[in-house]
Amino acid sequence: MNAPGAFGPALFTDLYQLTMMQGYFASDLHTQDATFDLSYRRNPYRGGYAVWAGLEPALEYLSGLRFGGADLAYLDSLGLFRPDFLAALRDWRFTARVTAFPEGSVVFPHEPLLTVRGPLWEAQLVETALLNVLNFQTLIATKAARCLSAAQAGAHGGEIVEFGARRAQGPDGALGAARAAVIGGASGTSNVEAAARYGLRATGTHAHAWVESFPDELSAFRAYAALYPDATTLLLDTFDTLRSGLPNALTVARELRAAGHELRGVRLDSGDLAYLSAQVRSALDGAGFPDVQIIASNDLSEFVIQSVIQGGGRVDVYGIGTQLATGGGDGGGALGGVYKLVALGGQDRMKLTGDPAKTSVPGTKRVWRARDGAGQYALDVVAGQDEAAPQPGGRVSDPANPLRSRRIPDGLDWSDPRVTVMDAGQRTRPPGSLPELQARAHTELAALPDGTRRLLNPHAYHVSLSAELQGRRDALITDLRDRHGL
Repeated sequence: MNAPGAFGPALFTDLYQLTMMQGYFASDLHTQDATFDLSYRRNPYRGGYAVWAGLEPALEYLSGLRFGGADLAYLDSLGLFRPDFLAALRDWRFTARVTAFPEGSVVFPHEPLLTVRGPLWEAQLVETALLNVLNFQTLIATKAARCLSAAQAGAHGGEIVEFGARRAQGPDGALGAARAAVIGGASGTSNVEAAARYGLRATGTHAHAWVESFPDELSAFRAYAALYPDATTLLLDTFDTLRSGLPNALTVARELRAAGHELRGVRLDSGDLAYLSAQVRSALDGAGFPDVQIIASNDLSEFVIQSVIQGGGRVDVYGIGTQLATGGGDGGGALGGVYKLVALGGQDRMKLTGDPAKTSVPGTKRVWRARDGAGQYALDVVAGQDEAAPQPGGRVSDPANPLRSRRIPDGLDWSDPRVTVMDAGQRTRPPGSLPELQARAHTELAALPDGTRRLLNPHAYHVSLSAELQGRRDALITDLRDRHGL
């Protein structure tokens, strides 16, 4: 989150955040108690959920946020900012409270994933950076979870690794994508810096160029195995997977075994992955190498993985590059999270628009999440901050369409999954390790109702507004329309 050169993270923002900050300062509004909620309106990839990721980098950004001398000199050079405002920025620090779902949680549209409460100019400045980090990493973690779900749907299971650095949106994008992919379920990354920085498993094979650099394929395979006798994975498709790559790999596998080592794996990077992986698996097993893994790559996605499995493929590890590191695919590309002012000086605030789906939900809030008798998630209810848990028979409404409502069923166990992660600008708990965040995501995904994890046409998990909160929203809509002559 640091800009190049001498500039600090405070300049990683949109210009209008700074011009508004100065306006608040000049109008003596800057210290008003403000509450902003971060949420999104549609699940990515037309799916049934999202995996919340990026919270730890976001908190790290907030903890170190300040204006250095180079930052202030640059702002002064723009000719937009008054000396008294720039002087106030010199001692500016982030002192707000942040409440959020724990990283790795399963989350849904229309609920406050993260809430910032503190002085108005503080909460305003951080919008751009929070959306940048949390939108992107949540998008990637969700893609990874979908790919892993597809990989594990087959009778033989499967794992995924992140191979996308060369296609990611710049070095920062590649690093963030690798981190988020592991939260979503990836078991490793080909990105060495990401592995070093985040304590991930570095993984990889060799390129076609390695094979092309030797007189023949067998010589290339032997040279690689001699260097890495206990960590050799051979790429089979430089010339012909079944007629050249596979026979040569079997030769090297026998030679390694004779020397006291074992071939670790083979990789397929082109062709009919379902057919080729089944043929390779049969040949490996028949030759006495059932533990040699088959790795597949070549522009994979959750739907390609699903197709490979449905076609009888026998892939053990899917190396996913472009689609994972860029959040590609239908309904991907960007999460579309938003950050809205919902309370100011103890009064509810909201955005009123002609599109009911984009009308924000005012007020300070909490999220109540219900489990049924089997421990599965049943529904979420967004309520006022001081509201008790929903009661059976109570009516709740759809945030995007208040005309759709439902009653709370019996037999539900309620809890508030959000926690305070910063108070007075200070971290309230140590960061979780990536294995812990991945385990949380795995546990929460397993608790989703049947059908919610389907790749196509998933079950819609219900997020509703409490009757009290919907009433406050309706009242504020009426008041705003009256005040503005609408």
